[in-house]
Amino acid sequence: MRFFRDIYHLFFPKICVCCKEQLLQNEETLCLKCRFELPITDFITEIDNKVEKAFFGRLPIEFGASLFYYKTKGVSQQLIYQLKYRGQQDIGSLLGNWMGAQLKESQRFPKVDYIVPVPLHAKKLRKRGYNQLTTFGLSLSEIIKTPYLEDVLVRKSKTETQTLKQRFDRWKNVQEIFDVSTSNFFDNTHVLLIDDVITTGATLEACANQILKSNNVKISIVTMAYTE
Repeated sequence: MRFFRDIYHLFFPKICVCCKEQLLQNEETLCLKCRFELPITDFITEIDNKVEKAFFGRLPIEFGASLFYYKTKGVSQQLIYQLKYRGQQDIGSLLGNWMGAQLKESQRFPKVDYIVPVPLHAKKLRKRGYNQLTTFGLSLSEIIKTPYLEDVLVRKSKTETQTLKQRFDRWKNVQEIFDVSTSNFFDNTHVLLIDDVITTGATLEACANQILKSNNVKISIVTMAYTE
């Protein structure tokens, strides 16, 4: 069996999603060299870290963290790009497993009842074919033993891309575009909102505000990357 696997990898070698070098036998998706180049944060262990401070006075979040910093022209940007636009969904699994293992060991991370992704509009979902958060969320779900929900928080309307917008324009662009499909679903629960990259936090704020219309609900936020 191993012989045939070795023959297969000889003709179809596994390639690092960032540097495109051949992966070694014990490497998956991302080579060790690129992994070590990722600008990892210490937000999971840091009280009042940059993610949590980003929502001071905006949202009453219980916990916030990102796995790494988003740096242009670096491994972190390449990872997010390959996941979001090139269909490399195994990146989401890799990062979800990585983040999940850290959250499981964290003394700060609270018990949550649901993992909820920032939703895509139906048209964008059909065009892209997947939500880039799905494999990330499912991997988190498996590790921290928490249900992953994709169909309760929904996007009502499509927005323009956020990439080149200024802070106020980002905030205005996402107001009132999300909704909770089942009223009172989140009553008396603690929801973990997830996203790929946090820049101004406008999208996550808009999502959280809809969930916070429920009774006695708590919000925590986790993202793959944080932009300084």
